[in-house]
Amino acid sequence: MRWTATGLLLAMGVLFFTTHGLVPAHPAWGYVNAFAEAAMVGGLADWFAVTALFRHPLGLPIPHTAIIPSNKDRIADTMAQFLQENFLTPAVVARRMSGMNVARAIGDFLVVSPDDQGADNRSRITGGAAELLAEVLESLDPDRLGNQVRAGLGRQLGKIDVSPLAGRMLENTMADQRHLPLINGFVRWAGLTLEDNEETVRSIIHERVNGVLRWAGLDKTISSNVLDGLYKLLAEVLVDPEHPIRGKIEEGLKKLAFDLQNDPETRARVEDMKSDLLENPAVAEWWMGVWERIRQSLIRRARDPNSELGNDMRVGLSDLGEALKQDPRLQTQINRFARRTAVGIATRYGSEIVTLVSETVKRWDATTITGRIESAVGRDLQFIRVNGTIVGGLVGMTLHFIVSFL
Repeated sequence: MRWTATGLLLAMGVLFFTTHGLVPAHPAWGYVNAFAEAAMVGGLADWFAVTALFRHPLGLPIPHTAIIPSNKDRIADTMAQFLQENFLTPAVVARRMSGMNVARAIGDFLVVSPDDQGADNRSRITGGAAELLAEVLESLDPDRLGNQVRAGLGRQLGKIDVSPLAGRMLENTMADQRHLPLINGFVRWAGLTLEDNEETVRSIIHERVNGVLRWAGLDKTISSNVLDGLYKLLAEVLVDPEHPIRGKIEEGLKKLAFDLQNDPETRARVEDMKSDLLENPAVAEWWMGVWERIRQSLIRRARDPNSELGNDMRVGLSDLGEALKQDPRLQTQINRFARRTAVGIATRYGSEIVTLVSETVKRWDATTITGRIESAVGRDLQFIRVNGTIVGGLVGMTLHFIVSFL
């Protein structure tokens, strides 16, 4: 456009000097010459005006030229003030945000359809989030982070009254008959333990009976009868759901469930046991080992693109996108939160944002700011030169017409 405007100006100059000697030959040449003369003047005037915005015409330090480079600091302050007054005021931000459905836009971004980029969008989000998680877990001190997590869990567990919770769990377990496998397992364990320690039992009985029985060899008979009786008892308890010992065990469990919920002394003992357990150094050492395994596992899964962690995150994002698209109440809550957040940012940090804009523009050198503004509006400015050339020519031809009839 610069070459077009300049070429048009040169063409008017050539036309002016070419037709200047032809004016007496015919009245029409007078109109042509007047058009070319005025067009040349108009084109030169607009060239001077456009050039003066960005630089000194022909390099001459004419006053009030190179306006933009000479006033870039004032332009920066004016731009910043305009931005703050017209865009970063709470009222403007709230009005603009009130017409935006941020939640729906996020939902459209996340949800998959056959012809959109929803899957790629979710993959980019999950990939970035997973890598960020891995970087955080690697950069932070594992011991310190583990202790912080343990302390946080300890504080939360300290607030929980474990005794009533355990009592209700035991009560519900018995109501659903889910305690029966535990009783059966305990009976089997008792039988196996007795079998593994038969010699110990026989030794105890041998030491407890008197010398006459040992001399007569009856201690072995007594120990065998005792062991056979215990095995028989355990077998009967195991196969008979109505065995009295089972009833005693269930009565004890019911009483324990009741005491855990209602007996202050039992609840206090449970709380003391919980506190002692949380403060036990062995538990802290055990937790640090567990935490290190969890940390390493999370890092490996975060860095593995085919891990279930990434797939679970993608599925979760897809479900979130569907909810954001379909649930008006959720959209209302998120849009309200986004609007309040944007207004809060404009209120608290609006001045810092415009200061950033102003200082950035001020740091640009004159050539940079001139080039950027000229590249943004330069084409339209060259149209001004073209229009000035044509309009000047038309005005000159009109004046020649008027003068011809005076």
